[in-house]
Amino acid sequence: MTFWFTVAGMVAVTFGSRYAGLARRTDLPDFWIRFLHFVPIAVFAALVTPSLQGDLDEGEIRLLAAIVAALAAWRTRQVWVAIVLGMAVFWLLRVPL
Repeated sequence: MTFWFTVAGMVAVTFGSRYAGLARRTDLPDFWIRFLHFVPIAVFAALVTPSLQGDLDEGEIRLLAAIVAALAAWRTRQVWVAIVLGMAVFWLLRVPL
């Protein structure tokens, strides 16, 4: 029974916080607008960084792909370009010669 209370509490907190943000309908200060522009790349970095070490002795390949992805994100300011280029470099370097 505590499982369902926990799930209900998580639903209430998640839905309540999102609804409160939508219901306010106020403009955010410029500081928060600038701050929120960094959220996608920060989430992307938080997801990618733990897996850089890799398995099967492919740590160098993953690091090189991450560097290419970081440069692509820096130059284009598009997360999807960084993902596509990083994955392309990773898969191309894994192909046995």
